[in-house]
Amino acid sequence: MALTDFTEIPVIDMAGLLTDDPAAQLAVAEAMGRAARDVGFFYLTGTGVHPSLLDGVLAAAQQFFEQPREAKMANYIGNSRNHRGYVPEGEEVFAGKTSDLKEAFDLAADLPEDDPDYLAGNPMLGPNQWPDLPGFAERVEAYYEAVRAVGSQVFKGLALGLGERADYFDDVTRKPPSQLRLIHYPVDESAASRPGIGDHTDYEAFTLLRSTSPGLEVLAGNGKWVDAPPMADAFVVNIGDMLELWTNGEYVATTHRVRAVEQERWSFPLFFSLDYDTLVTPMERFATAGRPVLEPLVAGEHLFAQTAQSFVYLQKRLAAGEITLPERSVGLSSFGQETRLKVASPV
Repeated sequence: MALTDFTEIPVIDMAGLLTDDPAAQLAVAEAMGRAARDVGFFYLTGTGVHPSLLDGVLAAAQQFFEQPREAKMANYIGNSRNHRGYVPEGEEVFAGKTSDLKEAFDLAADLPEDDPDYLAGNPMLGPNQWPDLPGFAERVEAYYEAVRAVGSQVFKGLALGLGERADYFDDVTRKPPSQLRLIHYPVDESAASRPGIGDHTDYEAFTLLRSTSPGLEVLAGNGKWVDAPPMADAFVVNIGDMLELWTNGEYVATTHRVRAVEQERWSFPLFFSLDYDTLVTPMERFATAGRPVLEPLVAGEHLFAQTAQSFVYLQKRLAAGEITLPERSVGLSSFGQETRLKVASPV
């Protein structure tokens, strides 16, 4: 759990993981494990995702966000009961800080209206709220499915890197609320001090990201921010809260942010969740003397609680008593390097 002073993000070619050669698979897995321990971020190449899929989701995002505000608000996320739809500027605030200078469209696996979890009131599962735009849903879903396939291989690599079987995570990733966000960062010179996204960790197991321009920054162990600009044909991968918890801090959910951008930026993170009801308990091998054992959390409840604490429409529902936070909820910024720095250097 030592704080690591890294200055660059490692690059990992996942091609070996896609072969039938156990040695090649293990080499990739061990590289993933090192990156997860030391940095919490890495670039992933050799994924096989065709560039046309990124072009398609970019065109879909531009098609949606170029609409007038009233047209976008027809799909406002506050109209849904499972957190799907348009996120206007100012809707999302991390840890009580300034609102983000961005807008987004949030979606996940498009489950039917009669899905039993949705009917039972699950706050993160169910149907998407699709805009009435030709080709939008088709292009976005094609990207989602391609990146989801890459994520299944990343789960495999992370499992092997932990010394487990390749299918170690299969039983807890059968119906996850894994969310794709289409994010638009406009340039606003009058708001130079406002970040695109404030510093935070991701709430899920890990994230796969493609973006069009620089802006992403990662917090190193020495408290300095390290640039993580887009790399051609590569995803940025970062560890989330649930893998930090699963490994009792062996892997780190590194704090990151998007600074005020100097050019229009488009970003497409897919957040890989565990199944909603998964109880995440630290692995025994990492519950060693001198390392405090982290408290277990239910993966979906953590995702919902963090979401409810950072979105204005959900904060209003909390204040009105329409929804409540799960019993085991923790506050925002409870994981990652930022939290470790606070522990290491208490005020």
